[in-house]
Amino acid sequence: MPPGITTLAADKIELSAANTGFMLICSALVMLMTPGLAFFYGGMVRVKSTLNMLMMSFISLGIVTILWVLYGFSLAFGTDVGSVIGWSSAYVGLGDIGVTELWDGYTIPVYVFAVFQLMFAILTPALISGALADRVKFTAWALFVTLWVTVVYFPVAHWVWGSGGWLFEMGVIDFAGGTAVHINAGAAALGVILVIGKRVGFKKDPMRPHSLPLVMLGAGLLWFGWFGFNAGSWLGNDDGIGAVMFLNTQVATAAAMLAWLAYEKIRHGSFTTLGAASGAVAGLVAITPAGGSVSPLGAIAVGAIAGLLCAMAVGLKYKLGYDDSLDVIGVHLVGGVIGSLLVGFFATGGVQSDAKGLLYGGGFDQLGKQAVGVFAVLAYSLVVSALLAFVIDKVMGMRVPEDDEVLGIDQVEHAETAYDFSGAGGGSASRTAAPATGPTDRAGAAQNKKVDA
Repeated sequence: MPPGITTLAADKIELSAANTGFMLICSALVMLMTPGLAFFYGGMVRVKSTLNMLMMSFISLGIVTILWVLYGFSLAFGTDVGSVIGWSSAYVGLGDIGVTELWDGYTIPVYVFAVFQLMFAILTPALISGALADRVKFTAWALFVTLWVTVVYFPVAHWVWGSGGWLFEMGVIDFAGGTAVHINAGAAALGVILVIGKRVGFKKDPMRPHSLPLVMLGAGLLWFGWFGFNAGSWLGNDDGIGAVMFLNTQVATAAAMLAWLAYEKIRHGSFTTLGAASGAVAGLVAITPAGGSVSPLGAIAVGAIAGLLCAMAVGLKYKLGYDDSLDVIGVHLVGGVIGSLLVGFFATGGVQSDAKGLLYGGGFDQLGKQAVGVFAVLAYSLVVSALLAFVIDKVMGMRVPEDDEVLGIDQVEHAETAYDFSGAGGGSASRTAAPATGPTDRAGAAQNKKVDA
């Protein structure tokens, strides 16, 4: 077990009921982000993939929770081993921790810190799923999540946030997850799709979102939950820094949404609801690493730059030929890189730490540290994720057969459909039945067959 607090009795840190309650609320908000992400992604796919998309997020709630209790928390936040991983036997199973035992240096219990970080661990692999829509076996995805959090997320979380982790000790600033969460997930998404290939009909058939209201609902839930994600990452509410992060989260998200919509109007002639939702998420991603280091004016700059560049980046998949189904790379990878690097420009030295960015007289020092963090996490996650996908594909097959993909992954993998268009009630269907398709799912209309009641 890590050593306890060694301050004098007069200076002894005591449990704060206010901070403990605050962090439990923040943990619940972060948990809400995973169902929010499920709705966000679920509305963006075609009708025949809706349930599968929802389940790819929800299964993370089950798998990662159990792994976190068994060994994940120990690997991520246990006593440092070689600056690359943690380990504390007392954290294995989370059974040898006192109810009021405090997280080292803070006024909240270890259990509260553990459950807050658990919600981050759950969300991160769920982010990857949006890049793989329509074509991955559910069992293969569940195995990938199990392996990925074990060999990628837990170690990277230790690098970035764990005491003794090499990026943490270097001074890389990642307030709430630009590297550990968003770059990590975005790079993993790229690694997997390079292995499993494109969807049937990519760049040929329309693959429009089937429910933009679901997308907007999901984006709203993400925005709401993100206040817990970001403000809670200071692990307390005593010195006002969490309040700055809360405000910067709102400011950057608004700026990114407006920038994305402006780009859309100039480039395509319309302000779209999908653009508004995607722009908001891009702003949330970018301010996540930077919000504790910048002023509100800096947050406007971070959000606007991210909104513009992410809007431009989502079209790269058509030019470069990789099939990132729901723009995980364009939003999360690119947004995470932008937000992390902009710390090196806009850090004021007066909020989270005294580190200053280039525009505040700090020179290139912090920018260099940020670049090391960005590209180390990107490279590690990309390579290891691709290797995991390759091994799983060889052992059990990562993709559903082409005919099943055309038929609809919901019925093949879950024996259900998201919507009952027959009016007869019920949602289950046989493996051989095809889903009813809405007007936005024209790609599968030719294969649509009579539902086998």
